[in-house]
Formats: sequence, C-alpha cells, structure tokens
Amino acid sequence: MAINVAPEGLNLTLTSEHEMIRQAARKFAQERVAPIAPHHDETGEFPIETVREMGQMGFMGIEIPEEYGGAGMDTIAYAIALEEISKACAAHGVVMSVNNSLYCNALLKFGTEEQKQAYLVPVASGEVVGAYSLTEPMSGSDAATMKSRAVLNEAGTHYTINGVKSWVSNAPVARYILLFTMTAPDQGHKGITAFMIDTEKPGFSRGKKEPKLGIRASATSEIHFQDYEAPLEDMLGEPGMGFKIAMTVLDAGRIGIAAQALGIAEAAYEASLIYAREREAFGGPIGRFQMIQQKIADMKTRIEATRLLLYNAALAKMRSKESGERYTTEASMAKLFASETAMWVTTQAIQIHGGMGYSKELPLERYFRDAKITEIYEGTSEIQRVVIARNELGIR
Repeated sequence: MAINVAPEGLNLTLTSEHEMIRQAARKFAQERVAPIAPHHDETGEFPIETVREMGQMGFMGIEIPEEYGGAGMDTIAYAIALEEISKACAAHGVVMSVNNSLYCNALLKFGTEEQKQAYLVPVASGEVVGAYSLTEPMSGSDAATMKSRAVLNEAGTHYTINGVKSWVSNAPVARYILLFTMTAPDQGHKGITAFMIDTEKPGFSRGKKEPKLGIRASATSEIHFQDYEAPLEDMLGEPGMGFKIAMTVLDAGRIGIAAQALGIAEAAYEASLIYAREREAFGGPIGRFQMIQQKIADMKTRIEATRLLLYNAALAKMRSKESGERYTTEASMAKLFASETAMWVTTQAIQIHGGMGYSKELPLERYFRDAKITEIYEGTSEIQRVVIARNELGIR
C-alpha cells in the first residue's frame, strides 16, 4: 500500500495486488456467499462448503507465509478480503477472522517450528478450521477470574486440563483450538497459560451450541475438558505467558472485527442508496428529501472514516513486524469506531427502508442483527474505551 502526501492531502493508494485480492474476494462473496447467506442465517447451518472454498482461495491464512500453508500477503490485503466477504455474509466473515487473526496469527508469532508444522499448516491452508478459547461462563472481560485449570503431573510430562469454556467461535467445527487456562490460580492473570488442543483426543467434548441473535451461520458453542492430557510440547509459549499471548493476539483480532463491521455497514449503505433512488413518495424518489440526504451523508462519512482507521491499524500491525511495538491503541480505535458505525448505519438503513427494512424479505434486518455482536466480542466497546484511555494516560 502506497501512502502519498499531495498538496490536496493524504492519498492512500492500494497496490495492484490489493486490487486483485479485492476483486477476487468480491467476486467470490457475491457469486458464492451472498446467494446462500439468507438460508444459513435462517437455519443456523454452518456453511462448510463455502468455508472450504475460502480455504482453497487462500482466505483462511492470508498473512501466513506460503511455507506454512498461507497466502503470504499483508494485513491490508487481509482487511480488504474480510471486508468483501462480510458485505455478503458477516457469519462467513467471523469464521475467516477467527481463523486468521486469533488462531493463525498466534501460532505464527509464538509457536515453535514443530507447532507450526503440526497446527498452523493445516489451518492456514484451509484443510481444517481453527478456534480461540479465552472466555468462560463466569469470565468475560476479566480473564483473571477463569475457573478452568491445567495441572502438571508429578512426572512433569503433561498437563491435565479440566473446565468449561464458553462462546467459542468455530468450536463446533474446529479441529484445533488455542486454549487459555489457569496453571497458577494464585497469580491472577500471570497464572494463565496457552495450550494447543486437538479436539479428536480423549477428554475433549463440545457443549451446547449457542442460539445467537446474529451471525447465526457461524458455529459457536461451549467446550468441555475432563482430564484432557496436554503434553508439554503442546504448550504455546512459557507457563504464565498466556495472558500476554491472548492480549497480543486480540490486537490482530480487533482489526479483523473492524473489517467485518465495515463490510456490514457498507452492505446496509449500498442497499439504502438503491432504495432512496427507487422508492417514490409524495411524487418523487425519497432521496430528494433532506432528512434522507442527511442520513446518506452521515452514513457515507462514518464509513469512510472507519476505512481510514482500519487501514491505519493494519499499517501499524505491518510496522510492528519490524519494530516489535504493539499496535493496541490503533486496533482498539478501529474496532470501537467500526463496530459502532456498523450498528448506527444499519439502524439508519432500516429507518430509510421503513416497513420493508423491518421485513425479513430484505437483508437489512440481518445486517442489523449481525452488526450488534461487533460491539461485544473481542472486547466490548466499553473495554475498547478503557484500553485507549489507559494507553493515552500511561496507566497500566
């Protein structure tokens, strides 16, 4: 991505490679995903065929080097592709986001070579699906209160894991899961350790599938551990390093959710443009009325501001590979503004459509339901404001 400062202002120019990924993702999203989105939203059925196709196209491991099964592209390409997929179906978008940002990104950054070969290659290539598990029934924003436990055996060869994790995206279909659990409860968040979980091993089981308001086609469930044995080589990082890994990975995850939210907002906005031009009332198209024009102007402005914050966060992540610096503030600002924009734009879109916007005959009500979760998962809007403010104030 080229950044040029001209007399008229800042100009962000996508490379030909970025344009190619946008066109490929848009074509796939509109031809393969959009037609089936209403069915999968209504039934809650996981879209396994199109998810596999996303893997074949390289969308499930966009930033992962080719040697580990990925497409070897940059964060801007990832954001662009995820935006286009989410415009067609936000449920497909979150499956792609979890796989890329939370699972693959963690293994690439913190995994050993053996772990990358065993757990990264098959997921980045789209052969199987990955998941990320931090939340528990009584532990959401406050990860230090988690009740699940991993206890090292006397011989020091493996950890025995017990407990329940909740709201695990991709869990019902995931082969491998990145798990965060307590190994030293008396140390609070410094006692959290990360493990790679093979869902086909004894001691692992899937719990109830969540009946969600939106992104209904994405599979979300509880997962249960009963004397699950994790060998030492399946620990990601060192003991007690889990919280650092979880928070570092969430920086990347928030870029993914910002891209998803942008896609949802764009879909609602584009539908509103068409409706405002075609729907007639009082002798002409409703787009001639100033109140409709005000909504269109504000929607467009917020969407473009979101895009700039998203690209700024993506560029910060790309710079961090060289500098090693965190991009927490940039990611949180992008996620906060994008998610609230998606919720606001979809609300305005329904208002523009009137009664038809409230009907399931049009996708507006799906966009509205899908948008809400972007303000909640991977850090609520309230948590994003805390993160941004503390970083600015220098509070730790």
